[in-house]
Amino acid sequence: MTFGLPEGPDSTRGVIKLAILAVGGQGGGVLTNWITDLAMRCGWHVQATSVAGVAQRTGATIYYLEMMPKDPARPEARPVFALSPSPGDVDIVIAAELAEAGRAVLRGFVTPDRTALIASNHRMLAVSEKIIPGDGRADGNKVLERVGEASRRFVHFDMEAIAKQAGTVISASLFGALAGSGELPFPRSEFEATIKAGGRGADASLAAFAAAFERAAAKEVPVAPERMEAPGHGVAVRGPGKLQKEWDGLCDRVAAFPEQVREMAGLGLRKVVDFLDCAYGREYLDRLEKIIASDRADKDYAFSREAAKYVANGMVYDDIIRVADLKTRSARAERVRREVRLKGEQTLLTTEYFHPRMQEIVGLLPARLGAGIESHPGLMDRLNRFVDRGRRIRTDSIVGFGMLWVIGGLRRWRRSLLRHKVEAEHLGKWLDLALEKKAEDYELGVEVLKCRRLIKGYSDTHARGHSKFDRVLSCLPMLKGRGDAADWIRRLREAALADADGVALDGAIRTVRSFTEEAKENAG
Repeated sequence: MTFGLPEGPDSTRGVIKLAILAVGGQGGGVLTNWITDLAMRCGWHVQATSVAGVAQRTGATIYYLEMMPKDPARPEARPVFALSPSPGDVDIVIAAELAEAGRAVLRGFVTPDRTALIASNHRMLAVSEKIIPGDGRADGNKVLERVGEASRRFVHFDMEAIAKQAGTVISASLFGALAGSGELPFPRSEFEATIKAGGRGADASLAAFAAAFERAAAKEVPVAPERMEAPGHGVAVRGPGKLQKEWDGLCDRVAAFPEQVREMAGLGLRKVVDFLDCAYGREYLDRLEKIIASDRADKDYAFSREAAKYVANGMVYDDIIRVADLKTRSARAERVRREVRLKGEQTLLTTEYFHPRMQEIVGLLPARLGAGIESHPGLMDRLNRFVDRGRRIRTDSIVGFGMLWVIGGLRRWRRSLLRHKVEAEHLGKWLDLALEKKAEDYELGVEVLKCRRLIKGYSDTHARGHSKFDRVLSCLPMLKGRGDAADWIRRLREAALADADGVALDGAIRTVRSFTEEAKENAG
Protein backbone atom coordinates (compact mmCIF):
# COMPACT_ATOMS: atom_id res chain seq x y z
CA MET A 1 0.00 0.00 0.00
CA THR A 2 1.22 3.52 -0.82
CA PHE A 3 0.65 6.32 1.65
CA GLY A 4 2.15 9.67 2.65
CA LEU A 5 4.91 9.94 5.19
CA PRO A 6 3.26 10.18 8.62
CA GLU A 7 4.70 12.21 11.44
CA GLY A 8 6.00 10.75 14.70
CA PRO A 9 7.66 7.40 15.44
CA ASP A 10 6.44 5.81 12.19
CA SER A 11 8.11 8.41 9.98
CA THR A 12 10.31 5.80 8.29
CA ARG A 13 7.40 3.67 7.11
CA GLY A 14 5.71 3.96 3.75
CA VAL A 15 6.70 5.47 0.43
CA ILE A 16 8.13 8.99 0.30
CA LYS A 17 7.34 10.83 -2.91
CA LEU A 18 9.54 13.77 -3.85
CA ALA A 19 9.44 16.09 -6.87
CA ILE A 20 12.15 18.55 -7.93
CA LEU A 21 11.45 21.43 -10.33
CA ALA A 22 14.52 23.10 -11.83
CA VAL A 23 15.57 24.81 -15.05
CA GLY A 24 18.79 24.38 -17.00
CA GLY A 25 21.99 25.20 -15.13
CA GLN A 26 20.54 24.83 -11.62
CA GLY A 27 21.87 21.32 -11.03
CA GLY A 28 18.53 19.52 -10.80
CA GLY A 29 20.10 16.33 -12.12
CA VAL A 30 22.95 16.54 -9.59
CA LEU A 31 20.46 17.06 -6.75
CA THR A 32 18.43 14.06 -7.92
CA ASN A 33 21.55 11.90 -8.01
CA TRP A 34 22.52 13.02 -4.52
CA ILE A 35 19.12 12.13 -3.09
CA THR A 36 19.17 8.80 -4.91
CA ASP A 37 22.65 7.99 -3.58
CA LEU A 38 21.61 9.10 -0.11
CA ALA A 39 18.64 6.74 -0.02
CA MET A 40 20.71 3.83 -1.31
CA ARG A 41 23.48 4.63 1.19
CA CYS A 42 20.90 4.36 3.98
CA GLY A 43 19.61 1.03 2.69
CA TRP A 44 16.37 2.23 1.09
CA HIS A 45 14.70 1.30 -2.15
CA VAL A 46 14.66 4.30 -4.51
CA GLN A 47 13.75 5.17 -8.07
CA ALA A 48 14.33 8.44 -9.95
CA THR A 49 12.85 9.62 -13.24
CA SER A 50 12.75 12.94 -15.09
CA VAL A 51 10.56 14.73 -17.61
CA ALA A 52 12.44 17.46 -19.48
CA GLY A 53 10.92 20.88 -20.10
CA VAL A 54 10.83 22.30 -23.63
CA ALA A 55 13.14 25.24 -22.82
CA GLN A 56 14.88 26.89 -19.90
CA ARG A 57 12.04 29.26 -18.97
CA THR A 58 9.01 27.83 -20.79
CA GLY A 59 9.06 24.58 -18.87
CA ALA A 60 11.20 23.28 -16.01
CA THR A 61 12.50 19.74 -15.88
CA ILE A 62 10.58 17.70 -13.31
CA TYR A 63 12.66 15.13 -11.47
CA TYR A 64 10.61 12.61 -9.53
CA LEU A 65 11.77 10.19 -6.84
CA GLU A 66 10.01 7.56 -4.81
CA MET A 67 11.73 5.78 -1.95
CA MET A 68 10.92 3.44 0.92
CA PRO A 69 12.87 1.47 3.56
CA LYS A 70 13.73 -2.14 2.83
CA ASP A 71 11.73 -4.77 4.68
CA PRO A 72 14.16 -6.88 6.76
CA ALA A 73 11.77 -9.79 6.46
CA ARG A 74 11.88 -9.58 2.64
CA PRO A 75 15.36 -8.29 1.72
CA GLU A 76 15.04 -9.38 -1.92
CA ALA A 77 11.66 -7.70 -2.51
CA ARG A 78 11.57 -5.07 -5.27
CA PRO A 79 8.76 -2.52 -4.98
CA VAL A 80 7.11 -1.06 -8.08
CA PHE A 81 7.34 2.74 -8.07
CA ALA A 82 5.49 5.29 -10.17
CA LEU A 83 7.27 7.05 -13.04
CA SER A 84 5.82 10.54 -12.60
CA PRO A 85 4.17 12.63 -9.87
CA SER A 86 0.39 12.82 -9.56
CA PRO A 87 -1.49 15.90 -8.37
CA GLY A 88 -2.28 15.68 -4.66
CA ASP A 89 0.10 12.75 -4.16
CA VAL A 90 3.50 14.30 -3.42
CA ASP A 91 5.11 14.51 0.03
CA ILE A 92 8.04 16.87 -0.70
CA VAL A 93 8.44 19.39 -3.50
CA ILE A 94 11.77 21.16 -4.08
CA ALA A 95 11.73 24.24 -6.33
CA ALA A 96 14.96 25.87 -7.46
CA GLU A 97 13.29 29.27 -7.93
CA LEU A 98 10.15 31.09 -6.78
CA ALA A 99 8.29 30.88 -10.10
CA GLU A 100 8.80 27.11 -10.14
CA ALA A 101 7.28 26.91 -6.66
CA GLY A 102 4.25 28.69 -8.07
CA ARG A 103 4.12 26.28 -11.01
CA ALA A 104 4.20 23.33 -8.62
CA VAL A 105 1.14 24.72 -6.83
CA LEU A 106 -0.69 25.32 -10.13
CA ARG A 107 0.02 21.75 -11.23
CA GLY A 108 -1.49 20.42 -8.01
CA PHE A 109 1.73 18.88 -6.69
CA VAL A 110 1.47 20.93 -3.48
CA THR A 111 -1.40 20.33 -1.04
CA PRO A 112 -1.95 21.83 2.43
CA ASP A 113 -2.63 18.52 4.14
CA ARG A 114 0.42 16.72 2.86
CA THR A 115 3.19 18.55 1.01
CA ALA A 116 6.29 20.20 2.41
CA LEU A 117 7.57 22.74 -0.09
CA ILE A 118 11.26 23.71 -0.05
CA ALA A 119 12.06 26.58 -2.41
CA SER A 120 14.59 29.28 -3.10
CA ASN A 121 12.73 32.60 -3.11
CA HIS A 122 15.05 34.35 -5.59
CA ARG A 123 13.68 35.15 -9.04
CA MET A 124 14.72 34.32 -12.59
CA LEU A 125 12.63 36.27 -15.05
CA ALA A 126 10.40 34.19 -17.29
CA VAL A 127 10.25 34.84 -21.04
CA SER A 128 6.81 36.42 -20.63
CA GLU A 129 8.29 38.87 -18.11
CA LYS A 130 11.29 39.77 -20.28
CA ILE A 131 9.41 40.58 -23.50
CA ILE A 132 7.33 43.35 -21.89
CA PRO A 133 9.03 46.70 -22.70
CA GLY A 134 8.42 48.04 -19.18
CA ASP A 135 8.65 46.31 -15.82
CA GLY A 136 7.01 42.97 -16.57
CA ARG A 137 8.00 41.27 -13.34
CA ALA A 138 5.29 39.35 -11.53
CA ASP A 139 4.65 40.18 -7.88
CA GLY A 140 6.80 37.74 -5.91
CA ASN A 141 5.01 38.54 -2.65
CA LYS A 142 1.74 37.22 -4.05
CA VAL A 143 3.45 33.99 -5.07
CA LEU A 144 4.95 33.59 -1.59
CA GLU A 145 1.56 34.16 0.03
CA ARG A 146 -0.26 31.74 -2.24
CA VAL A 147 2.41 29.04 -1.96
CA GLY A 148 2.44 29.36 1.82
CA GLU A 149 -1.31 28.80 1.94
CA ALA A 150 -1.14 25.81 -0.41
CA SER A 151 1.52 23.80 1.44
CA ARG A 152 1.67 21.91 4.72
CA ARG A 153 5.06 23.47 5.40
CA PHE A 154 6.94 26.09 3.42
CA VAL A 155 10.72 26.40 3.82
CA HIS A 156 12.04 29.30 1.76
CA PHE A 157 14.99 31.71 1.62
CA ASP A 158 17.49 32.85 -0.99
CA MET A 159 19.38 29.64 -1.63
CA GLU A 160 20.93 31.06 -4.81
CA ALA A 161 22.73 33.73 -2.75
CA ILE A 162 24.07 31.07 -0.39
CA ALA A 163 25.33 29.00 -3.33
CA LYS A 164 27.03 32.00 -4.95
CA GLN A 165 28.70 32.94 -1.67
CA ALA A 166 30.14 29.42 -1.44
CA GLY A 167 31.20 29.42 -5.11
CA THR A 168 28.92 26.63 -6.25
CA VAL A 169 25.46 26.07 -7.77
CA ILE A 170 22.07 26.05 -6.08
CA SER A 171 21.73 22.26 -5.98
CA ALA A 172 24.07 22.19 -2.96
CA SER A 173 22.02 24.67 -0.93
CA LEU A 174 18.76 22.93 -1.92
CA PHE A 175 20.25 19.67 -0.62
CA GLY A 176 21.20 21.43 2.61
CA ALA A 177 17.71 22.89 3.00
CA LEU A 178 16.21 19.43 2.48
CA ALA A 179 18.48 18.01 5.18
CA GLY A 180 17.81 20.89 7.58
CA SER A 181 14.06 20.63 7.12
CA GLY A 182 14.05 17.15 8.66
CA GLU A 183 11.57 15.90 6.05
CA LEU A 184 13.76 12.91 5.24
CA PRO A 185 14.62 10.47 8.05
CA PHE A 186 18.37 10.45 7.37
CA PRO A 187 21.13 11.94 9.56
CA ARG A 188 23.12 14.96 8.44
CA SER A 189 26.31 12.93 8.28
CA GLU A 190 24.86 10.77 5.48
CA PHE A 191 23.92 13.85 3.46
CA GLU A 192 27.46 15.18 3.82
CA ALA A 193 29.01 11.81 2.99
CA THR A 194 26.99 11.78 -0.23
CA ILE A 195 28.44 15.14 -1.29
CA LYS A 196 31.99 14.10 -0.36
CA ALA A 197 31.65 10.98 -2.50
CA GLY A 198 31.17 13.28 -5.51
CA GLY A 199 34.82 14.34 -5.31
CA ARG A 200 35.53 17.51 -7.32
CA GLY A 201 33.94 20.68 -5.95
CA ALA A 202 32.90 18.96 -2.73
CA ASP A 203 34.33 21.65 -0.43
CA ALA A 204 32.26 24.44 -2.01
CA SER A 205 29.16 22.23 -2.07
CA LEU A 206 29.61 21.35 1.61
CA ALA A 207 29.91 25.03 2.52
CA ALA A 208 26.63 25.84 0.75
CA PHE A 209 25.03 22.74 2.24
CA ALA A 210 25.99 23.73 5.79
CA ALA A 211 24.71 27.31 5.46
CA ALA A 212 21.40 26.17 3.97
CA PHE A 213 21.05 23.39 6.56
CA GLU A 214 21.32 25.88 9.42
CA ARG A 215 18.92 28.29 7.75
CA ALA A 216 16.31 25.60 7.12
CA ALA A 217 16.68 24.43 10.71
CA ALA A 218 15.63 27.99 11.74
CA LYS A 219 19.07 29.13 12.84
CA GLU A 220 20.34 32.54 11.78
CA VAL A 221 22.88 32.51 8.97
CA PRO A 222 23.97 35.77 7.35
CA VAL A 223 23.62 35.75 3.60
CA ALA A 224 25.95 37.98 1.57
CA PRO A 225 23.99 40.65 -0.29
CA GLU A 226 24.04 40.54 -4.06
CA ARG A 227 26.92 42.52 -5.48
CA MET A 228 25.71 45.75 -7.03
CA GLU A 229 27.63 47.08 -10.00
CA ALA A 230 25.42 50.00 -10.93
CA PRO A 231 27.09 53.37 -10.42
CA GLY A 232 26.01 55.24 -7.35
CA HIS A 233 27.14 57.12 -4.28
CA GLY A 234 29.95 55.71 -2.21
CA VAL A 235 31.95 54.57 -5.27
CA ALA A 236 35.36 56.21 -5.33
CA VAL A 237 36.31 58.13 -8.45
CA ARG A 238 40.00 58.47 -9.22
CA GLY A 239 41.83 60.01 -12.14
CA PRO A 240 44.39 62.60 -13.21
CA GLY A 241 44.55 65.67 -10.98
CA LYS A 242 42.91 68.01 -13.50
CA LEU A 243 39.98 65.69 -14.16
CA GLN A 244 39.62 64.93 -10.45
CA LYS A 245 39.34 68.65 -9.75
CA GLU A 246 36.67 69.04 -12.45
CA TRP A 247 34.72 66.09 -11.04
CA ASP A 248 34.88 67.43 -7.49
CA GLY A 249 33.56 70.76 -8.74
CA LEU A 250 30.59 69.03 -10.37
CA CYS A 251 29.87 67.15 -7.15
CA ASP A 252 29.91 70.43 -5.23
CA ARG A 253 27.23 71.77 -7.55
CA VAL A 254 25.06 68.72 -6.91
CA ALA A 255 25.51 69.18 -3.16
CA ALA A 256 23.86 72.60 -3.46
CA PHE A 257 20.67 71.11 -4.96
CA PRO A 258 17.52 70.60 -2.85
CA GLU A 259 17.71 67.43 -0.81
CA GLN A 260 14.83 65.84 -2.78
CA VAL A 261 16.83 66.10 -6.02
CA ARG A 262 20.37 65.52 -4.79
CA GLU A 263 20.58 61.73 -4.85
CA MET A 264 19.09 61.28 -8.32
CA ALA A 265 21.19 64.15 -9.68
CA GLY A 266 24.35 62.52 -8.32
CA LEU A 267 23.52 59.25 -10.06
CA GLY A 268 22.66 61.07 -13.27
CA LEU A 269 25.89 63.06 -13.19
CA ARG A 270 27.98 59.94 -12.82
CA LYS A 271 26.18 58.32 -15.74
CA VAL A 272 26.55 61.36 -18.02
CA VAL A 273 30.25 61.90 -17.29
CA ASP A 274 30.96 58.21 -17.79
CA PHE A 275 29.22 58.45 -21.18
CA LEU A 276 31.36 61.33 -22.48
CA ASP A 277 33.32 63.73 -20.25
CA CYS A 278 33.11 66.32 -17.47
CA ALA A 279 32.04 69.02 -19.94
CA TYR A 280 29.00 66.87 -20.75
CA GLY A 281 28.36 66.67 -17.01
CA ARG A 282 28.33 70.47 -16.85
CA GLU A 283 25.71 70.55 -19.61
CA TYR A 284 23.59 68.16 -17.54
CA LEU A 285 23.87 70.25 -14.39
CA ASP A 286 23.19 73.48 -16.31
CA ARG A 287 19.88 72.02 -17.45
CA LEU A 288 18.99 70.83 -13.94
CA GLU A 289 19.80 74.18 -12.33
CA LYS A 290 17.41 75.97 -14.70
CA ILE A 291 14.71 73.41 -14.01
CA ILE A 292 15.14 73.61 -10.23
CA ALA A 293 15.01 77.42 -10.35
CA SER A 294 11.52 77.23 -11.89
CA ASP A 295 10.30 74.34 -9.74
CA ARG A 296 8.06 74.43 -6.67
CA ALA A 297 9.07 73.43 -3.15
CA ASP A 298 5.43 72.84 -2.20
CA LYS A 299 5.39 70.05 -4.83
CA ASP A 300 8.47 68.51 -3.20
CA TYR A 301 10.50 69.27 -6.34
CA ALA A 302 8.88 66.27 -8.05
CA PHE A 303 9.48 67.70 -11.53
CA SER A 304 13.17 68.32 -10.86
CA ARG A 305 13.63 64.87 -9.35
CA GLU A 306 12.16 63.18 -12.43
CA ALA A 307 14.14 65.50 -14.71
CA ALA A 308 17.37 64.48 -12.95
CA LYS A 309 16.66 60.88 -13.92
CA TYR A 310 15.22 61.21 -17.41
CA VAL A 311 17.44 64.01 -18.69
CA ALA A 312 20.43 61.82 -17.84
CA ASN A 313 18.82 58.90 -19.64
CA GLY A 314 18.17 61.13 -22.65
CA MET A 315 21.74 62.39 -22.75
CA VAL A 316 23.13 58.86 -22.43
CA TYR A 317 21.66 57.30 -25.56
CA ASP A 318 22.57 53.83 -26.82
CA ASP A 319 24.61 54.05 -30.01
CA ILE A 320 27.15 51.64 -31.49
CA ILE A 321 29.94 53.55 -29.77
CA ARG A 322 28.40 53.00 -26.34
CA VAL A 323 27.69 49.32 -27.00
CA ALA A 324 31.28 48.73 -28.17
CA ASP A 325 32.67 50.69 -25.22
CA LEU A 326 30.69 48.70 -22.65
CA LYS A 327 31.60 45.36 -24.23
CA THR A 328 35.34 46.07 -24.09
CA ARG A 329 35.55 47.28 -20.50
CA SER A 330 37.59 45.21 -18.06
CA ALA A 331 34.76 45.33 -15.49
CA ARG A 332 32.47 43.54 -17.93
CA ALA A 333 35.05 40.86 -18.63
CA GLU A 334 35.44 40.27 -14.89
CA ARG A 335 31.66 40.04 -14.45
CA VAL A 336 31.37 37.46 -17.24
CA ARG A 337 34.16 35.40 -15.69
CA ARG A 338 32.34 35.42 -12.35
CA GLU A 339 29.02 34.48 -13.90
CA VAL A 340 30.43 31.48 -15.76
CA ARG A 341 32.60 30.58 -12.74
CA LEU A 342 35.78 30.48 -14.81
CA LYS A 343 38.49 28.42 -13.18
CA GLY A 344 42.18 29.31 -13.30
CA GLU A 345 43.05 26.63 -15.87
CA GLN A 346 40.12 27.45 -18.17
CA THR A 347 40.02 29.79 -21.18
CA LEU A 348 36.96 31.91 -21.92
CA LEU A 349 35.95 32.39 -25.57
CA THR A 350 33.46 35.23 -26.04
CA THR A 351 31.33 35.95 -29.11
CA GLU A 352 29.38 39.22 -29.28
CA TYR A 353 26.32 39.62 -31.49
CA PHE A 354 25.61 42.86 -33.36
CA HIS A 355 22.81 43.77 -35.75
CA PRO A 356 23.19 47.43 -36.78
CA ARG A 357 21.06 49.03 -39.51
CA MET A 358 22.12 51.70 -41.97
CA GLN A 359 20.58 54.29 -39.62
CA GLU A 360 23.15 53.35 -36.96
CA ILE A 361 25.99 53.52 -39.47
CA VAL A 362 25.14 57.04 -40.72
CA GLY A 363 24.76 58.06 -37.09
CA LEU A 364 28.50 57.42 -36.72
CA LEU A 365 29.32 59.85 -39.52
CA PRO A 366 29.96 63.62 -39.21
CA ALA A 367 26.60 65.39 -38.95
CA ARG A 368 26.55 67.01 -42.41
CA LEU A 369 27.79 63.92 -44.25
CA GLY A 370 25.44 61.59 -42.39
CA ALA A 371 22.44 63.87 -42.92
CA GLY A 372 23.26 64.09 -46.64
CA ILE A 373 23.26 60.32 -47.05
CA GLU A 374 20.13 59.94 -44.91
CA SER A 375 18.25 62.43 -47.11
CA HIS A 376 18.43 59.97 -50.05
CA PRO A 377 16.05 57.08 -49.18
CA GLY A 378 17.04 55.09 -52.28
CA LEU A 379 20.71 55.21 -51.38
CA MET A 380 19.91 54.26 -47.78
CA ASP A 381 17.91 51.23 -48.95
CA ARG A 382 20.69 50.04 -51.28
CA LEU A 383 23.35 50.41 -48.63
CA ASN A 384 21.15 48.78 -46.02
CA ARG A 385 21.16 45.55 -48.03
CA PHE A 386 24.83 45.15 -47.17
CA VAL A 387 24.56 46.41 -43.59
CA ASP A 388 21.31 45.06 -42.12
CA ARG A 389 22.48 41.61 -41.10
CA GLY A 390 23.60 39.97 -37.87
CA ARG A 391 27.29 39.84 -37.12
CA ARG A 392 29.17 37.73 -34.59
CA ILE A 393 32.46 39.15 -33.37
CA ARG A 394 34.93 37.10 -31.33
CA THR A 395 36.17 39.48 -28.63
CA ASP A 396 38.62 36.90 -27.30
CA SER A 397 40.66 37.53 -30.45
CA ILE A 398 42.92 40.55 -31.05
CA VAL A 399 41.12 41.48 -34.27
CA GLY A 400 37.60 41.28 -32.81
CA PHE A 401 38.42 43.05 -29.56
CA GLY A 402 40.53 45.65 -31.36
CA MET A 403 37.69 46.46 -33.73
CA LEU A 404 35.26 47.13 -30.88
CA TRP A 405 37.90 49.01 -28.89
CA VAL A 406 38.50 51.40 -31.80
CA ILE A 407 34.74 51.97 -32.25
CA GLY A 408 34.36 52.61 -28.51
CA GLY A 409 37.18 55.15 -28.73
CA LEU A 410 35.10 57.29 -31.10
CA ARG A 411 33.27 58.66 -28.05
CA ARG A 412 35.62 61.68 -27.91
CA TRP A 413 34.22 62.85 -31.28
CA ARG A 414 30.56 62.22 -30.40
CA ARG A 415 29.54 65.88 -30.42
CA SER A 416 30.35 66.18 -34.13
CA LEU A 417 28.42 63.07 -35.18
CA LEU A 418 24.93 62.92 -36.67
CA ARG A 419 23.45 60.73 -33.94
CA HIS A 420 24.46 63.18 -31.24
CA LYS A 421 22.93 66.10 -33.13
CA VAL A 422 19.64 64.24 -33.57
CA GLU A 423 19.50 63.14 -29.92
CA ALA A 424 20.34 66.63 -28.62
CA GLU A 425 17.59 68.23 -30.72
CA HIS A 426 15.03 65.64 -29.62
CA LEU A 427 16.04 66.05 -25.98
CA GLY A 428 15.61 69.83 -26.18
CA LYS A 429 12.14 69.60 -27.75
CA TRP A 430 10.95 67.03 -25.23
CA LEU A 431 12.24 69.05 -22.27
CA ASP A 432 10.68 72.26 -23.58
CA LEU A 433 7.35 70.45 -23.99
CA ALA A 434 7.52 69.13 -20.42
CA LEU A 435 8.29 72.62 -19.05
CA GLU A 436 5.43 74.10 -21.10
CA LYS A 437 2.97 71.53 -19.74
CA LYS A 438 4.28 72.02 -16.20
CA ALA A 439 3.35 75.70 -16.41
CA GLU A 440 -0.23 74.69 -17.29
CA ASP A 441 -0.55 71.56 -15.14
CA TYR A 442 2.29 70.52 -12.81
CA GLU A 443 1.35 66.83 -12.69
CA LEU A 444 0.99 66.71 -16.48
CA GLY A 445 4.51 68.11 -16.88
CA VAL A 446 5.85 65.36 -14.61
CA GLU A 447 4.07 62.68 -16.66
CA VAL A 448 5.51 64.07 -19.90
CA LEU A 449 8.99 63.77 -18.37
CA LYS A 450 8.33 60.14 -17.46
CA CYS A 451 7.43 59.33 -21.05
CA ARG A 452 11.16 59.36 -21.79
CA ARG A 453 11.15 55.90 -20.27
CA LEU A 454 9.67 54.60 -23.52
CA ILE A 455 12.88 55.30 -25.46
CA LYS A 456 15.67 52.79 -24.87
CA GLY A 457 18.13 50.55 -26.65
CA TYR A 458 19.39 50.95 -30.18
CA SER A 459 18.53 49.75 -33.69
CA ASP A 460 15.00 48.27 -33.98
CA THR A 461 14.39 48.47 -30.23
CA HIS A 462 15.11 52.21 -30.24
CA ALA A 463 12.88 52.76 -33.29
CA ARG A 464 9.92 50.96 -31.67
CA GLY A 465 10.34 52.89 -28.43
CA HIS A 466 10.59 56.20 -30.27
CA SER A 467 7.38 55.42 -32.17
CA LYS A 468 5.50 54.70 -28.94
CA PHE A 469 6.87 57.87 -27.35
CA ASP A 470 5.58 59.95 -30.27
CA ARG A 471 2.18 58.24 -30.24
CA VAL A 472 1.65 58.82 -26.52
CA LEU A 473 2.57 62.50 -26.66
CA SER A 474 0.49 62.99 -29.81
CA CYS A 475 -2.56 62.63 -27.55
CA LEU A 476 -1.69 65.82 -25.63
CA PRO A 477 -3.76 68.12 -27.91
CA MET A 478 -6.82 65.90 -27.41
CA LEU A 479 -6.39 66.13 -23.62
CA LYS A 480 -5.79 69.87 -23.52
CA GLY A 481 -7.71 71.57 -20.71
CA ARG A 482 -8.86 68.34 -19.04
CA GLY A 483 -8.32 67.97 -15.32
CA ASP A 484 -7.42 64.30 -15.76
CA ALA A 485 -4.88 64.87 -18.57
CA ALA A 486 -1.93 63.76 -16.39
CA ASP A 487 -3.73 60.56 -15.43
CA TRP A 488 -4.46 59.75 -19.06
CA ILE A 489 -0.87 60.32 -20.17
CA ARG A 490 0.19 57.97 -17.37
CA ARG A 491 -2.31 55.35 -18.58
CA LEU A 492 -1.14 55.69 -22.16
CA ARG A 493 2.49 55.31 -21.09
CA GLU A 494 1.72 52.20 -19.06
CA ALA A 495 -0.22 50.77 -22.01
CA ALA A 496 2.79 51.41 -24.25
CA LEU A 497 4.97 49.50 -21.78
CA ALA A 498 2.52 46.61 -21.43
CA ASP A 499 3.44 44.74 -24.61
CA ALA A 500 5.99 44.85 -27.40
CA ASP A 501 3.44 44.95 -30.23
CA GLY A 502 1.59 48.04 -28.99
CA VAL A 503 -1.83 46.38 -28.88
CA ALA A 504 -2.64 47.82 -25.45
CA LEU A 505 -1.52 51.29 -26.59
CA ASP A 506 -3.78 51.11 -29.66
CA GLY A 507 -6.74 50.40 -27.41
CA ALA A 508 -5.89 53.19 -24.99
CA ILE A 509 -5.55 55.75 -27.80
CA ARG A 510 -8.93 54.70 -29.24
CA THR A 511 -10.45 55.24 -25.80
CA VAL A 512 -8.99 58.76 -25.53
CA ARG A 513 -10.10 59.60 -29.06
CA SER A 514 -13.64 58.33 -28.39
CA PHE A 515 -14.36 60.43 -25.30
CA THR A 516 -12.64 63.56 -26.61
CA GLU A 517 -14.58 63.41 -29.88
CA GLU A 518 -17.79 62.85 -27.94
CA ALA A 519 -17.01 65.91 -25.81
CA LYS A 520 -16.51 67.99 -28.96
CA GLU A 521 -19.82 66.84 -30.40
CA ASN A 522 -21.65 67.68 -27.17
CA ALA A 523 -20.01 71.11 -27.07
CA GLY A 524 -21.02 71.72 -30.69
